[in-house]
Amino acid sequence: MQRWLALLALVLLGLQAAAAGKAARVVLIVWDGMRPDFVSPENTPALCELAREGVTFLHHHPVYLSATEVNAAALATGVYPAQSGLIGNNDFRPAIDPRHPIETEALAAVRKGDQLSRGHYLAYPTMAEILRARGRRTAVAGSKPVALLLDRVPRTAGDLNANVFAGETLPEDLKDKLDSALGPFPPFGADKTKQDQWTTAALTGQLWKEGLPAFSLLWLAEPDFSQHRAAPGSPAAIAAIANSDRQLARVLQVLKEKNARDTTDVIVVSDHGFSTISENVDVAGTLQADGFRAYRTVPSDGARQGDVMVVCNWGAVFCYMTEPDQQRVEKLVHCLQAQPYVGVLFSQGPVEGTFALADARLDCAAPPQVVAVMRWKPDANRYGAPGLIYSDTKSYPAGAGMHATLSATDMHNICFAAGPDFARGMRDPLPSGNIDIAPTVLWLLGVEPDEKMSGRVLTEALTVAGPPIDSVQSHHEEASWKGQGLLWRQSLDWSTVNGVRYLDQGNGRQE
Repeated sequence: MQRWLALLALVLLGLQAAAAGKAARVVLIVWDGMRPDFVSPENTPALCELAREGVTFLHHHPVYLSATEVNAAALATGVYPAQSGLIGNNDFRPAIDPRHPIETEALAAVRKGDQLSRGHYLAYPTMAEILRARGRRTAVAGSKPVALLLDRVPRTAGDLNANVFAGETLPEDLKDKLDSALGPFPPFGADKTKQDQWTTAALTGQLWKEGLPAFSLLWLAEPDFSQHRAAPGSPAAIAAIANSDRQLARVLQVLKEKNARDTTDVIVVSDHGFSTISENVDVAGTLQADGFRAYRTVPSDGARQGDVMVVCNWGAVFCYMTEPDQQRVEKLVHCLQAQPYVGVLFSQGPVEGTFALADARLDCAAPPQVVAVMRWKPDANRYGAPGLIYSDTKSYPAGAGMHATLSATDMHNICFAAGPDFARGMRDPLPSGNIDIAPTVLWLLGVEPDEKMSGRVLTEALTVAGPPIDSVQSHHEEASWKGQGLLWRQSLDWSTVNGVRYLDQGNGRQE
């Protein structure tokens, strides 16, 4: 009898999951680099109207690194960087390229990574893969190559489960159809607004032509591109934000025209926040001056024991040491602790005055020995936008926009949701994050993933039943080291809901 009761309970649980949401579909829209403080009736009227109809997540977070590819993987898989295996926009993977860091969203790197790992370039399946395995149709369209990470599986001609990434397509035959209907993918000029317009038209036109998929994703390149070039709060950035708002309005209008607005959950999120560069630095040069053989490309004579490959992620730097030993790693850490531009240090093994890579969920299978996060301060830029950071780059000058630090402005991004499954006019005070989007979308579509995700279902914001909220906590951690005539201190603040960790900010200083 007990066995039958247990089986009945499992069946009922499955029925509950299958009927979790009222909506027939979910549309997820990403505004790359959008900060919460630029949402206003003047800048974003369509987004503000969506907020009035649904939920504003007041304390939303990216995963760390607060960078695009890392958060694309988190949005796609619902797991931390350590579990997905993608920890940076740029990374050193000698099996893919033995001499140079790779761009982790690049098609060649993705294909080589999947070949080497037998299809596990991302170690966890994406939402699109999970849904297709359950017989649900998906559509992904992005103005940036990063959209490939959301749904990278090759497919045969005519497949309706499409992916458009920076004008390229899966299946490949879709490209000719889009070029015929919309013209070629526009080159970028002063901004990427035309590319965003083209991509929105591709999604709402060709990709939705044969009916609305269960899950659609639209990744807009703005305001990230304009903020990098002209800084957060600049007229160019505000204009780019307005264009992203018009693309949202277009999506909502097409849903309305298809009599689907009332049966669709719409989620608008950004991948990360943004700051402004106060000063550029050269981490490789710093290490060379301290006696390290440090470089950004492996020399033609090969790597030697103790060499340091420095991988730029702008607001953070990965340091990979060849055949590391504890004494050499400690010297590397203490050199960085003496620099005025370093904010927080994470290390693979225990080193005094650092946090563990696991504290930032960066402890992947083959991690760097040290991650150096650039220092920040809350001061405003010339447009009044708070958040100034150091940056390890020559690509963007001081005064331009940048991210990937643990600044408060990098680590807080937008999230809004409206539709039949979301509360109306709610301002959610609980911490939330990009890592929660995939579990929530799958819950609303009645699909349970085979593997447990790191994120949580955003139950508090739903009009349907979800897993209960059991605990909400705030945390603060400090680490210090005294040596070489200085006292180094660093701190990290984070919040947890049901054990899901959201990094709020972190910084350091010398005394």
